[in-house]
Amino acid sequence: MKQINNLIKATAIILLLAIPFSQSFSGNPQRAGQSGASELLINPWARTSGWAGANVAGVRGLEGIYSNVAGLAFTKKTEIIFSNTQWLKIGQEAVSNISAFGFSQKIGESSVLGFSVMSMGFGDIEITTTANPSGGIGTYSPSLMNMSVSYAQIFSNSIYGGVTVKVISEQISNVGASGVALDAGIQYVTGNKDNLKFGISLKNVGPRISFTGDGLSFRGIVGDADDYKMTVEQRSSELELPALLNIGLSYDVNINRHRITGAGTFTSNSFQKDQYRIGGEYSYREMFMVRMGYNYEKGIGSISTNTTALRGPSAGFTIELPMGVNGSTFGLDYSYRHTDPFQGSHSIGARINL
Repeated sequence: MKQINNLIKATAIILLLAIPFSQSFSGNPQRAGQSGASELLINPWARTSGWAGANVAGVRGLEGIYSNVAGLAFTKKTEIIFSNTQWLKIGQEAVSNISAFGFSQKIGESSVLGFSVMSMGFGDIEITTTANPSGGIGTYSPSLMNMSVSYAQIFSNSIYGGVTVKVISEQISNVGASGVALDAGIQYVTGNKDNLKFGISLKNVGPRISFTGDGLSFRGIVGDADDYKMTVEQRSSELELPALLNIGLSYDVNINRHRITGAGTFTSNSFQKDQYRIGGEYSYREMFMVRMGYNYEKGIGSISTNTTALRGPSAGFTIELPMGVNGSTFGLDYSYRHTDPFQGSHSIGARINL
């Protein structure tokens, strides 16, 4: 009964956080592309992205910072991850190169602290102006960066929860924007062998952001033509963050040294269509894992009704090897995500569990 009460309280907290944003969770395709900081919707990690984001209920360890921060509470001691993603491939090139680093540490018997940073680079882009439409006057390099600090806790043998505070930074040479966002999540584990899991995560809740900088200023005449020229600054429109709500289930089937896990998640988006994610994973002795997933939304079968490239199949695998006799492991992760009309996105990661 106490565990049930704790679950009700944790769920109520997240739902109360979601109420002020209830108007946003409409799954309205007409709002697609109108949010700011859309990089918050990109999963930089190689393991969970192979599921197509379906395992919100069963994600474990550091990668839970993106999917469901409650999963961070399962960190056994120390976990470190490096990951690189070739995002939206076009031939041999990619639209962006994403680098991610994460670190988590268990403190005490029931709490975990985590930190992660994701950086997106787009290379050098030619500067063009109305006077120089062909360029030749230099280049600029846009950069996007998100830093997250997370706290997760074990409330009981069945209930896990956590929160994340994210700092958002978007910069070019003379214009930039910054902001903060909040994530929260819970997981409930039940079943005879703890093989049934339920999870809720609320992501990207925060104030609007806007761009500022010298790039929004120009020299102009204020008043009559005889007046002095003055610097005039244009105001940037405020942009909402792409808030979303995930609700997921997962179930494990354990047969000797083999494990088969099925998972499903419903995602209610504020600036695009609602999505349905399903995935499965096979594991042998938790040393070799292969996974697949599918991200579905209404209208993905037609070019005229598609509103995002982030849908369709995904797949990946993990090789995790022991290091020493103290339970430490070293793992390699890979995932592929279908991104039509682009030629997919590839992620590779390395993790150390101490």
